[in-house]
Formats: sequence, C-alpha cells, structure tokens
Amino acid sequence: MSAVLDSRQSLLPDRFGFLMGLYAENYHRLAHLFAPHELAPGFYVSSVDDGLDVRLQVQERHPYTLELELTYDFLDANTGQPSPSAQLRMYTDAHVAEALHCHPGRHLWQVLGPFPPAHTVLQHRLRMNGFLSRWLEYLAEQGHSRGTLEPLAQHKPVELPPGHEL
Repeated sequence: MSAVLDSRQSLLPDRFGFLMGLYAENYHRLAHLFAPHELAPGFYVSSVDDGLDVRLQVQERHPYTLELELTYDFLDANTGQPSPSAQLRMYTDAHVAEALHCHPGRHLWQVLGPFPPAHTVLQHRLRMNGFLSRWLEYLAEQGHSRGTLEPLAQHKPVELPPGHEL
C-alpha cells in the first residue's frame, strides 16, 4: 500500500509536463483551425460576421518552424498596436506551438526582467499558453477556420476609436 501512496505524485503532471501538454494542445488547435503550415508567408484574415475579424500573419517559414502573429484585425487606439496579440512559434517536427509573448512589442525579458527565476518564467509561460489555448478554442466556437481564412496582398488593421476596448 505504501508503494501506491508513494507514487501518487507521479500520477499528476508536474508544471513542466503540463506546459509541454499545452504546447501540444495549442499546436493541434492551431493546425486544425487555420493550418498555418500550409500557408505562404503573408497576411490572412478570417471573417465570420461577428464584427471581430481575426488576422493571422505568417511571418517566417523555416524547415521545421513557423513564426506567426495572431490578433484581431484592429489597432488599440491607446497603444496603436494590435490587441489582443500573440506572437507564436510552431514546431512542425515536434508538433508543439508556443506563445512567445502576448503583449504587442513586449518580449519575455521586457515583461519579467533580465534574469527572472526559472519558476517565474515557467509560471508566465503557463499563463500565456493557457490564454492561447482558450483563445483558439473560442475562435473555433465562433466559426473561424481555414475555410474562412483569406489572404491579403496589402493589409492595414482597422483602428478602434479612443475609449473603446475589446
């Protein structure tokens, strides 16, 4: 009986294992939703008649990775940046996708400082990738899909009026 009690912790994933699971979940949600691994670099917009168009930018393609930005198709009047916005990296060989940062123009080191403890970095990555997972699920529920995604040759996001937030 003590062997069962001693191994009970092994039944629960540790935070790192949970984060890797989120990365895999995000990859599959993103691949199913928009299939960015099949897209050429450029801007794409998905419209589903809810007034909140989604913009996907395939920034760079490498043999085993994709650099992406996912945002709504408008600019925040206060910051002048797309909001909410997520910078993503998809690893097509490992089938994982991670949110690198979720604040426009702010990288992890800008949010957490130059030498954050590993625990702080892990917690932040868990929050960002949990947000990404919920956002991708919401977009799918709203009807966004690769079928609603259209390429744009030249694209300028719509600017929200001052005081109007999502």
